[in-house]
Amino acid sequence: MAKTVFHPASGRGHIDHGWLNTAHSFSFAGWYDPEKVHFGMLRVLNDDWVAPGMGFGKHPHDNMEIITVVVKGALEHKDSMGHTETIYPDEVQVMSAGTGILHSEYNHDETEAVELFQIWIFPEQRSVTPRYDQRAFDPELRKDSLLLLASPANSADESLKIHQQAWVYRTTPGAHRTMAANAHSSNSGFYIFVIEGSIELEGQKLGRRDAMGLWETDSFSFNTQEDSDVLIFEVPMK
Repeated sequence: MAKTVFHPASGRGHIDHGWLNTAHSFSFAGWYDPEKVHFGMLRVLNDDWVAPGMGFGKHPHDNMEIITVVVKGALEHKDSMGHTETIYPDEVQVMSAGTGILHSEYNHDETEAVELFQIWIFPEQRSVTPRYDQRAFDPELRKDSLLLLASPANSADESLKIHQQAWVYRTTPGAHRTMAANAHSSNSGFYIFVIEGSIELEGQKLGRRDAMGLWETDSFSFNTQEDSDVLIFEVPMK
């Protein structure tokens, strides 16, 4: 029988800096919960609202796989590798920070906030050469289906690549659908995060921004209560 942990939205960290309104699923910056430091190799799951005309100044990262999913607005990215790109809704960015990078992120719109998810996954190999990639994903492909956004560097599919045996999916099933996934490894765990809507998983109802982790299982399934938008992470547990 699978082991589970339920993380209700009400238990997430929340900090409003004015220019940045952010919620944390795992301990981050000034918010610390010893029961929520990470889930396996999934270290950070933040949703950020960056105010109009504001952004993150240049700051460093290293030895982390960083995935950014924009859900509203447009976020400009600049980094020490020479990239200047803008990320729009339905686009996903991946950075392997490796030996170290500097980057900044900015919302140039003067009226609309940018809404995004920032995801950090521990790498399986330290001090790799930093790299950057970005692509758009057709939202039609995630309707009633698991759309693979990121997967291990050695996998042959067409998703973005990361230096970890981890898979990141997004799905937007309609009401009264059943969604399921099988693990790639006996060491895998699943973390299911509801962006919008409501689902039932392992007898637990999950609403907006609720999440559940499952491990010691080779598969899972959930039923939707209404039209939903869900992120699914399969990550090594150790």
